[in-house]
Amino acid sequence: MSISMGAVAVGVRWAVVAALGVYGVRRRSLTTWIFVCMVAGAELGYDFPAVALNLRVVSLVFLRLIKTIIAPLLFATLVSGIAGHANLRQVGRMGVKAIVYFEVVTTFALAIGLGAIHLSQAGAGIRLVAGAGAMDPLPTQKLTLAETVLHVFPENIAKSVAEGQVLQVVVFAVLFGIALAMVGEERRKPMLAVVESLAEVMFKFTKIVMLAAPLGAGAALAYTVASTGLGVLGNLARLLATLYAALAVFVLGVLLPVAVAARVPLRRFVRAVVEPVSIAFATSSSEAALPVAMERMEELGVPRQIVAFVMPTGYSFNLDGSTLYLALAAMFVVQAAGLHMGLGQQLLLMLTLMLTSKGVAGVSRASLVILLGTVSSFGLPVEPVFILLGIDQLMDMGRTGVNVLGNCLATVVVARWEGEF
Repeated sequence: MSISMGAVAVGVRWAVVAALGVYGVRRRSLTTWIFVCMVAGAELGYDFPAVALNLRVVSLVFLRLIKTIIAPLLFATLVSGIAGHANLRQVGRMGVKAIVYFEVVTTFALAIGLGAIHLSQAGAGIRLVAGAGAMDPLPTQKLTLAETVLHVFPENIAKSVAEGQVLQVVVFAVLFGIALAMVGEERRKPMLAVVESLAEVMFKFTKIVMLAAPLGAGAALAYTVASTGLGVLGNLARLLATLYAALAVFVLGVLLPVAVAARVPLRRFVRAVVEPVSIAFATSSSEAALPVAMERMEELGVPRQIVAFVMPTGYSFNLDGSTLYLALAAMFVVQAAGLHMGLGQQLLLMLTLMLTSKGVAGVSRASLVILLGTVSSFGLPVEPVFILLGIDQLMDMGRTGVNVLGNCLATVVVARWEGEF
């Protein structure tokens, strides 16, 4: 009797999966299919663990495709973001103030994300199988402080790309972008056009690769459930709650005091940002909210030239919600791997995330590319990153809304700083 009841339960669960599949066919949405494949993967890992364990190769194929994107995408977006703002020299004080403000605020976002995940321990207890997707740990974990600093700078960019040294690629791209910005207009324009074209191609490349995301995420979750059990779903729920709690702390503990210190009229500001933040939250797209956000900031009293400079620049350098999420997600991977990182390694990880997150706001699922590249370069397992895809849409809504809110506030703060609000 118990066997028949068990068979019925299995049949009911797979009927639900089939119904979700039909729903996915009707919706034709990548997010929907990721969810459907995650559910199917979890069920497969639970009911047929022997089969699920063999699916890890599917997630590894997806990982390899993602890895091919990382270096050219980061190089192209960072160089075009820096050299494309060669007019920083023309805007003078405003440009410097905006960049300083962006970096200070995103540093707070990193710190809050890091603190939140340490408090919640959302990744603890997953118990990944030894060697599950992990690479050999980098020698930086055993280096002195001076050697660690030296390791940040590339000696051969081709070698850095081949070894997956993300931070070295970023340092090279930043210096290259600065050098390109210093070149005269006649010489800079052709190279900038090539780099911007490369960035556009990599955006399309990313979209093509992300078509395989449902299979990669489903296979990864099937393998994880088969090897560790269904407890990972509780970890994901805890991570989602941690993210939204951390975003709330960031908004109330950082953005609100900044607004008060800058004497921003809070009621008028809230009325102005409700629409663009709502659009960003609902669509998970900062770009969809950009025109409305710029219009509302002008109506609030920010001069057009400041809005036109600060808002687009903030989309490259002031992704508060995304930066907080990356810090939280990276440490989730560390906890899932059952590893301990010293303070120095955590700071290096945060520095890497701060630099690699610049300039990729326009890329679909950009956080996945950045996160995968970073954790791989630190020798961490990649399975937890695929698991995050299951709730990425829910997390993306919150972090995108905070991105837009932070950039709206930045325009007002810079305008007040310049005495033009």
